Amino acid sequence: MVGCYASGTAVHRSAAGQPIFVSGAGNDARRGSRLCRILYDNVHNHQSNRAIHRSLVPADGNLLGFEPNDDWGDKLSQSRGLVPIAVAKMHSRIIGYTVVRRDIRQGATWPVFLGLISPGRLLTGAVMLAVTAGGLYLAYWLVRWALLDSVWGGSDASVCQSVSGACWTVIAVRYRIILFGLYPYDEQWRAALAIALLLGALILVLSPRNWTPMRIAAIWCLGFGLLMMILRGGLFSLPLVTSDQWGGLTLTLFIFAAVLSIGMPLSVAITLARRSRLPALARLAGGLVDATRSVPFLAVIYAAAVVLPIALPSWLEGDRLSYVIAGFSLHYAAYQSEVLRGGLQSIPRGQFEAAEALGLTPWKRMYLVVLPQAFRISLPATINEIVTVFKETSVIAIVGLFDLTASAHAAFEEGSWNDQFMEIFVFVSAIYFIFSASISRYGAFLEKRHRFY
Repeated sequence: MVGCYASGTAVHRSAAGQPIFVSGAGNDARRGSRLCRILYDNVHNHQSNRAIHRSLVPADGNLLGFEPNDDWGDKLSQSRGLVPIAVAKMHSRIIGYTVVRRDIRQGATWPVFLGLISPGRLLTGAVMLAVTAGGLYLAYWLVRWALLDSVWGGSDASVCQSVSGACWTVIAVRYRIILFGLYPYDEQWRAALAIALLLGALILVLSPRNWTPMRIAAIWCLGFGLLMMILRGGLFSLPLVTSDQWGGLTLTLFIFAAVLSIGMPLSVAITLARRSRLPALARLAGGLVDATRSVPFLAVIYAAAVVLPIALPSWLEGDRLSYVIAGFSLHYAAYQSEVLRGGLQSIPRGQFEAAEALGLTPWKRMYLVVLPQAFRISLPATINEIVTVFKETSVIAIVGLFDLTASAHAAFEEGSWNDQFMEIFVFVSAIYFIFSASISRYGAFLEKRHRFY
C-alpha cells in the first residue's frame, strides 16, 4: 500500500508543497507514487489562499481511521466536515482521494468539478463549450441540408425549386460530364473501363505480394499501355479520341498516374546525380532542382503548356497534355528528390561501409542496401508529396485541360443548374477526399509494416 498526503495542517512548514510518500514497495509503490503526485499537484495548484482541498492516503491503508466500505464518505463528512469529491483505486482498493470542506462545497456558486476551479479553467471551459455548441449546430445544419431536407429523385431542375435542402438530382443528371468530361457520349464506356483498369492496376501494385521490381514494372506498364489504348483508340476498331477530348475524373487519374510513373524514377536519378563524384553532374542536378523549386507551380504548368511548344523543334511537337505531364513530372521530381536526399543523408555511414565490405558493386550497394532504407526513412514525406500531386491536378484547368474541377464547373454552368453549384462541389470534394484519405491510410499501413522498432 502506498500512502501520501498533501499540504494539510499536519504537514511541517518546510515540507509544505511537497508530496510525502509513506510506504510502499516494488511496482505498486512506483505506480502509487506517480498517482499520489498527480493527486497532489491537481489540488495544490488551485488552493492559492485557503487550503480547502486535500488529497489524503494514510500509510496503514485506512481512510482517516475509517474502513474503506460503502459508507466511509458519510462518516468522513460527519466527523471531519470533509466531502470526498475524487477517489482513486488500485487493484479494487482505495489508494487516494480528494476532499473539500463541506461548508465551502455547500456555499459554492459554481459547481465544483474535481475540486479544481480557476479563472483560466473557466475561460477554457467556456471557449470549449462555445466551440462544441458551434460544431453541433454545424453538424445539425449539414444533416438537415444533406439528408433530411434534400431531394434525390427527378430528372430536371424543376424538382429543385421548392427544396430547402440539397438537390442531389443534379449529380444523377450531370454525373457523366463530371466523371468523363468532353469524352464522346457513345464512347464513355471506354473511359469508365479505363478508370476501372487503372484502379485495378494500382491495387495490384500496392499489394505486398507483388512488391518486387519486375512485378511492379510489368503490372504498371501493362496496365498503363491498356489504358492508353482504350482511351485513345485507333486500334481494334475503336474510334480515335484525341487527348483534347479527355476530361473529368478520367483525365485527373490519368495525369496523376503518369506524373508518378515519370516523376518517381526521375527523382531517384536526380538524387543520385546530386551525390555523384562528378562535379559537373552534381551541379547540373542541383541547379535543375533549385530552378524548379524556385518557380511557382502555376508558372511551371503555364510554361510547359505554352512556352515549351514554341521552344521545341518541330520533330518534338506533341499535344498539350504531354507537355503538361512533362512539366508536372519535373516539378514533382524536384521536390521528391529533396525528400529522398534527406533520407539518404539519414542513413548511417556504417551501412555504406558494410555494403562495401560485402564486396557489392556501387550500383548493387545503392539498389540493395541504400535506396530501400532511404525510401523507408522518407516514407511519410513521400506519401505527403503523392497526396499533393493528386490535389494539384486541379490546377491544370488554367491551361485549358478539362480536368475534374473544370468538369464540375461545366456541370452547373448550364442555365437550369446554376443554383446547384454547392451540391456539385460537395460531390467533387468527396472524390478528392476519398482518394487522398486512401493514399494517407495506405501510407500509414506502410509505416507500420516497415517501422524500425
